[in-house]
Amino acid sequence: MSTTQSRAAEPTSAGRSSDEGAAIVAGRAPGRTGNRIFAGLSHGAGWVIMLILALVTVFLIREAAPAFVASASDLDSVTFMQGKGFWAYVAPLVFGTVLSSFIALLIAVPLSVAVALFISHFAPRALAQGLGYLVDLLAAIPSVVFGLWGFLWLVPLVSPVYQWLTDHLGFIPLFADYSAPAKNVLTASIVLAVMILPIITATIREVFLQTPALHEEASLALGATRYEMVRQAVIPFGRSGIISASMLGLGRALGETMAVLMIMSSGLKINFHILEAGQHQTIAANIASQFREAFNMSVNVLIATGLVLFVITFAVNSVARWIIARRSEFSGAN
Repeated sequence: MSTTQSRAAEPTSAGRSSDEGAAIVAGRAPGRTGNRIFAGLSHGAGWVIMLILALVTVFLIREAAPAFVASASDLDSVTFMQGKGFWAYVAPLVFGTVLSSFIALLIAVPLSVAVALFISHFAPRALAQGLGYLVDLLAAIPSVVFGLWGFLWLVPLVSPVYQWLTDHLGFIPLFADYSAPAKNVLTASIVLAVMILPIITATIREVFLQTPALHEEASLALGATRYEMVRQAVIPFGRSGIISASMLGLGRALGETMAVLMIMSSGLKINFHILEAGQHQTIAANIASQFREAFNMSVNVLIATGLVLFVITFAVNSVARWIIARRSEFSGAN
């Protein structure tokens, strides 16, 4: 009986040994080909982006070079420069671009922080989700629609407000010399603020949602109110995120074209008369308005101003990415 049982068990042990031996035989790992294809596509996509950026940079530098080295007589043929040198011509454009974007940030950042706090810490879950979708939906609206909204609805709406500011605060150069219609840099900045609101709000909202629950609970346990908890725990944690979101919104505002072109009357002056029309212009809007009729040296001058805008925007976005990378928890990687 025991011999029979041992003989009966021998095939089983032999079969188990053969199965175990087959399991450890070296072979092709499942998914290795797919992993290689995926890694190649990922690396290739990264290099394509770098290549496109390099090609754009080379194109701008090559086409802008004649404008940088052109003589005064060559630039005299460019009628829209009004007899100015290149840097004298581009300086008011840079000023108008920075001024409009800075005013837009002053308007958009406090509103974005308030909306992000409401969505992340105060609103009921259902309302927070719906409001978050509506805020994100603003980013999908074309800029020309914002331009039409600003020109047809906002300009008549703010005109009485601007007139009141001039009548009562006109002794301040900032609010002096308003005359209807309100096609000035302040109105364009308000439209820009609405346009950059989604990207700033979405970034700040995600940062606020990453605030450690222990920090919030510890603040509440010490007797803090909801407002005090936000001030003590949420805002300090999200400070870098607020700064980086603001820089990303600034980069978006610097390159806006159609909305500014449709609203703001163009001018080439350097001043802070934000209610006076015909004083300022941005680089992007100036290129859009002048490029259609440009030829020869005029094209080179406009591309050179585009190169200046490219450098400014690249610097702003690089600073934003650097601020985000300072602390990994703000980058969304964790």
